[in-house]
Amino acid sequence: MLIREAAADDWPRIWPFWHRIVSAGETYAWDPDTSEDAARALWMSPAKRVYVVEGDAGRVVASAYVTPNYGGPAARIANAGFMVDPDHGGRGIGRALAEYLLAAAEADGYRGMVFNAVVETNPAVGLWTSLGFTILGTVPDAYDHPRHGRVGLHIMYRALQPA
Repeated sequence: MLIREAAADDWPRIWPFWHRIVSAGETYAWDPDTSEDAARALWMSPAKRVYVVEGDAGRVVASAYVTPNYGGPAARIANAGFMVDPDHGGRGIGRALAEYLLAAAEADGYRGMVFNAVVETNPAVGLWTSLGFTILGTVPDAYDHPRHGRVGLHIMYRALQPA
């Protein structure tokens, strides 16, 4: 598995699983009806460092981004988003990508990373806590989950040791 910075021409290989994940409405607080153009602007924004994971035959099987969560004097706190193609889940790709991105964020000088809206039923909550993230709080009944009804959104944080 190869993890590298994304290029603009990676988007067509990210979009199919991005769309599948977001349109399912189970893990991201983005509109399930997000158009491809809007999705590209969200994920591939110039303010973000975007990464991809290449699996067999160079197929993009995951992507993530890191960006400042705040501006100005608080710009050293990162925010990130992660997606693994559901057809490639359960193989350690998400963990490898998360470890890589945390190291990259530290190397870029971020002091911490925050996730603003982690759906509490998202299986990735276990991954994040195993990587040292803590749940700072939960906004109750903030997310209309298609299977579980109203569930909370966690705010999660982990300190980083910038290089």
